[in-house]
Amino acid sequence: MKKISILGSTGSIGTQTLEVVRENPELRVTALAAGRNAALLEAQAREFRPGFVCLMDEAAAGDLRVRLADTDIRVLSGMEGLLEAAVAEEADMVVTAVVGMIGIRPTIAAIEAGKDIALANKETLVTAGHLIMPFAKERGVDIFPVDSEHSAIFQCLNGEEGNRIDKILLTASGGPFRGKTRKELAGVRLEDALKHPNWSMGHKITIDSSTLVNKGLEVMEAKWLFGVGVDDVQVVVQPQSVIHSMVQFEDGAVMAQMGVPDMKLPIQYALLYPKRRRMPGKRLDFWSLRSLDFEKPDLENFPALSMAYEAGRAGGTLPTVFNAANEWAVAAFLQGRIGYLDITDIIGEAMARHKNIEAPGLEEILRTEAETYHYIKDRW
Repeated sequence: MKKISILGSTGSIGTQTLEVVRENPELRVTALAAGRNAALLEAQAREFRPGFVCLMDEAAAGDLRVRLADTDIRVLSGMEGLLEAAVAEEADMVVTAVVGMIGIRPTIAAIEAGKDIALANKETLVTAGHLIMPFAKERGVDIFPVDSEHSAIFQCLNGEEGNRIDKILLTASGGPFRGKTRKELAGVRLEDALKHPNWSMGHKITIDSSTLVNKGLEVMEAKWLFGVGVDDVQVVVQPQSVIHSMVQFEDGAVMAQMGVPDMKLPIQYALLYPKRRRMPGKRLDFWSLRSLDFEKPDLENFPALSMAYEAGRAGGTLPTVFNAANEWAVAAFLQGRIGYLDITDIIGEAMARHKNIEAPGLEEILRTEAETYHYIKDRW
């Protein structure tokens, strides 16, 4: 029996993680944490019966206490509750599926408590990878990637210890606007940006996919997960989303992980590693697969990917600025306060004015995030 705590249980990754739990009786949920969705967390709590649950929003947590008053499930709130979920005594593994840099503190706490991590919060490594990875090694904690691309790379590297990586080939679908020019993107509406051609994801990551920001974050995350330089990670557009990523070794051999686009596969692999268990759903049908296409990413019309490489090369606090500026801009776009092209303009402007801090500590990272938000609010 493996016991897991899920941070971000009401989001896309969190709900799919619970689907995997339903299908695997050897998994048990010990704690659930979310943002403010009291109704959904109540339903999850009643079904999976964790020892306690947490909502970050205090008012929503008060509502949830009333909803769960007839049970013995404790209801916690705020960062204190999120941290308690991260270090839940019974948990063997923590699934970090919260969105944004809020995931850094609970990830560090979970590592401190000796919990293995199923990592779906890419911002943690993008902004604090230089802190997280050495700390996990020191504590003997395993970090299993949940992103489909990083899970694919992880799977390709199994059994290849001691063999040198020549290049990581990180695949991208190209998003809903592949082939569009900046002029054509100027009038993009929110509903268009949320129509990903292959994947079903939350709103924020879907917008990030459309701008290629998500791929840029994944480049920086790969640097820390697999111990390579950002320029050893080559982005390849693979529109069918059949090849989830590849690794090229020094002898020229390329290993690829393929499958239908379904996030439950990398989630299940992370939770049950090294075991593979049968998973219901579609299978890749090579008889009906007519072709696999490959393209270079369009850096002229989607400049965020180039910005991410710049941030990844520089390191320090610049990746935090890239991430924080994007978080602010995507939230503003989702609220209808800025246009689509403003997202990358805001990222570029924030990066251009930033004075980079090398090897920042946690407080410097969080301060850089706050300063970036403050700067953008004043300008936009």
